[in-house]
Amino acid sequence: MPPTLGALLRTPKLRLRLLTGQEEPHRRVEWVAVSELTDPTPYLAGGELLLTTGVGWAEDPPDLRDYVRRLAERDIAGLGFAADVVFEHTPDELRAAAEEFGVTLVEVARETPFIAVGKEVSRLLAQEEYEGLTRAFSAQRELARAALRGAGAVVERLAREFDGWVLLLGPDGSVRHAAPAQAAEHADRLAAELPRLRGAGQRAGSSVVSGDEHVALQSLAIGRRVRGFLAVGARKGFGSHDRTLVNAAVSLLSLELERPTAEGGSGIVSGVVAALFDGALDPAHTGATALRRALPAEPVVVAAVQDPASRCSLPDGLLATDAADVAAADPATGTLLLASAEILDRLPEVFDELFEGGVGLSDPVSYTELVVARAQAERALAVAVDEGRGPVRSGDLPGGLLGLLETPVGVRLADDLLAPIDRQRNAAELLASLRAYLAASGRWDAAAERLGVHRHTLRYRMKRIRELLPGDLDDPDHRTELWISLRVREGRSRP
Repeated sequence: MPPTLGALLRTPKLRLRLLTGQEEPHRRVEWVAVSELTDPTPYLAGGELLLTTGVGWAEDPPDLRDYVRRLAERDIAGLGFAADVVFEHTPDELRAAAEEFGVTLVEVARETPFIAVGKEVSRLLAQEEYEGLTRAFSAQRELARAALRGAGAVVERLAREFDGWVLLLGPDGSVRHAAPAQAAEHADRLAAELPRLRGAGQRAGSSVVSGDEHVALQSLAIGRRVRGFLAVGARKGFGSHDRTLVNAAVSLLSLELERPTAEGGSGIVSGVVAALFDGALDPAHTGATALRRALPAEPVVVAAVQDPASRCSLPDGLLATDAADVAAADPATGTLLLASAEILDRLPEVFDELFEGGVGLSDPVSYTELVVARAQAERALAVAVDEGRGPVRSGDLPGGLLGLLETPVGVRLADDLLAPIDRQRNAAELLASLRAYLAASGRWDAAAERLGVHRHTLRYRMKRIRELLPGDLDDPDHRTELWISLRVREGRSRP
């Protein structure tokens, strides 16, 4: 259940009484703020339920009409006034101003502590997050099942999940699959966005808003070659769980588009394993039992191979997961392979026979740690390529997480993540603002002081950064990735 004004009003223990704004019961409450200031708006972000007792109003009455007007301009969710604390009832002037400016006014009973309202909003937010995660995991499972029937089934499943429309476009923008069928008419208006995404390469995306419709457009790429585009249209915006589902579809469809050029093997199996590598599927879920039986037994080793062109038939126990186009592949990426750790000792000999380029091997891991293992293998591959060595094991390298600072893999990942900001004219000040914001753990005043700018200037810059980056800045995982990327940049700039 989302935290709305209606949900709070329907909570008996809170004893809230609606005075104005009967037409706004579905207004979302982002947070609860308590303030006795005559002008609390500098400390509000919008969407809050503001609670006050009016303790300072008895001796120095403010202009309540001006007070409510400022709150309306800040777009708060509602105003809660505590009755029978200083005033026996909510002042008539406050009620009239709320009606004039369209602010929802709620009277809070004396028996209800403000902290109880805050706790209820926190509980509803946590419940909403849990429900969102549950829906996301269920949707990803259904998406993986649809992938067994091909790209068209993935497109249709995704359209049902968003109750909207989905297009799978070829590299030239032609429609390959549309759900529903009439969604193909949207292709023409998206055509102008495709050249930019095509030039940006892997993981490029953009958002288009037309009226009350939101469209997420993502490139589908293996290595640096764009194989097509995925467009998802929905009536509501895309939250973090929605973006996770779109990313899962991108992983599955990218590999599915590779299947016509792969020599033998199953493009669907490759797509599912690629989704595991990207963290888009949960291998620990009970519904993934059959999938795990089709893969090498745990623990497994991830191998990053520089030169897939010389690959011949793979030995038993190995599974190719990326049939990358070699001509377009970055020398530091190449093919990813999975192998059972049981054959780890003979892997260097096997790779010497099958591949001419460098090979990087991860530590043995479970399927839940594939994302970490992929980074280990790619880092080891970078060392093997740079030093012209044979297969290199991650366990033989110094470092840990900070070891990525000095490797081409770390620099490439950082550049990919920060690329949308780098392309802006004021990239330097945006990157500096992002670093200060993250270093201050999101505290506006501390970050603005460190930069030497007004906090409103910082808010504007951070709003622009949120629009540019594909991830959610409220997601701690995404914030961590950004912080490490900025540190990688700093490590590269040091002499």
